[in-house]
Amino acid sequence: MLGQLLGVSAVLCAIWSPLAAEPIAGRASVIDGDTIEIHGTRIRLEGIDAPESRQICTERETGEPVRCGQKAAFFLAGMLGEHTVACIENGRDRYRRILAHCQVDGEDVGAAMVRAGWALAFVRYSREYEAQEADARAAGAGLWATEFVVPWDWRAARRAK
Repeated sequence: MLGQLLGVSAVLCAIWSPLAAEPIAGRASVIDGDTIEIHGTRIRLEGIDAPESRQICTERETGEPVRCGQKAAFFLAGMLGEHTVACIENGRDRYRRILAHCQVDGEDVGAAMVRAGWALAFVRYSREYEAQEADARAAGAGLWATEFVVPWDWRAARRAK
């Protein structure tokens, strides 16, 4: 009986503990298109991958280089502005950054980044934002107006050098 009670307690704690997590909230500084900092804490937006700060893409119509990593970061900074950002932690990545879903004024920040085309659904870890990515691609929004290397391949190529 005690074993069953402990088992049920463990399951209930596992279910409710993420719901009870205190949000990390405050004004955010943008590190790059998928990483912010609140009160000195680095937070990686879970489920998305944005181009790296130094990543360059090519404008489809003109062939001109586009600083797509910077544009992604600028878009994120514009969206967050001076608003309070609230993030719920959902673990840590291999760099020990907090993985979180964040909201500003009730809007899912990751969904907004993908819908605007400045981040991709990071389907290796989550399929949550696939619909937003399909919409951005169909609209030719953000990255989808350029020729680009997906961020995970761009990073792998940089590591291989």
